[in-house]
Amino acid sequence: MLVKQKEYLIAYFLLLDYYYTKHADIILQKVKTMYESTQEEITTTEKVSSAFASIGKFIVSLLETVVVALVISIVLYIFVMTPHEVIGNSMHPTYKNGEYLMANKISYRIGEPKRGDVIIFKYSDTQDFIKRVVGLPGDTVMLKDGQLYINNKLLDESDYLEDSVYTNGGEYLKEGESKKIPPGEYFVCGDNRPHSSDSRVFGPIPKENIKGKAWVVYFPFSEFRIVTHQEYQNL
Repeated sequence: MLVKQKEYLIAYFLLLDYYYTKHADIILQKVKTMYESTQEEITTTEKVSSAFASIGKFIVSLLETVVVALVISIVLYIFVMTPHEVIGNSMHPTYKNGEYLMANKISYRIGEPKRGDVIIFKYSDTQDFIKRVVGLPGDTVMLKDGQLYINNKLLDESDYLEDSVYTNGGEYLKEGESKKIPPGEYFVCGDNRPHSSDSRVFGPIPKENIKGKAWVVYFPFSEFRIVTHQEYQNL
């Protein structure tokens, strides 16, 4: 009986050996397919994870750029530049209503305003003006026959005023009068004399009210330009 059982077992293992030998390639192919499928799933997962990681890095980088840009803008606004919108026609046609420009704050921290400079200054708690400096501290300004004289010399304004422009007097400086500008103050005028409220009306302005020197017109984009300031050869 035991001999027969032993024979059966031997026969069983021989059959198993025959089956696996015959089908070994098929079994190996199935195992290989299962392995490759698993690898494909891992690769897909890695790709998805990598994509999300790249998006995350981009968002973080974008936020860092925005924060840095904001910090730089705030620093520039506080210490270096100040924006200004031209409201009205007092400087027309040199600067037109609705134009936006940037004024440089540094110039007058290290130096003094010069005759011919276009400046932004505080007129009131709610309003800034843009005008041109024509008289410096200690100068004597006279208005005669519709023209300005500085220290008894005619101010040549032909580069920005038409010959037909007549400079009228105001409450502070009337036709035929002379005024001496106090220390630390500046006499300013708009280029559009008939339509400008300036030092002829409210008198010289103190330096501490000057916010900056006009630097660049940046809007509308079609009007973008670097501001040029007048120089007077006869004074």
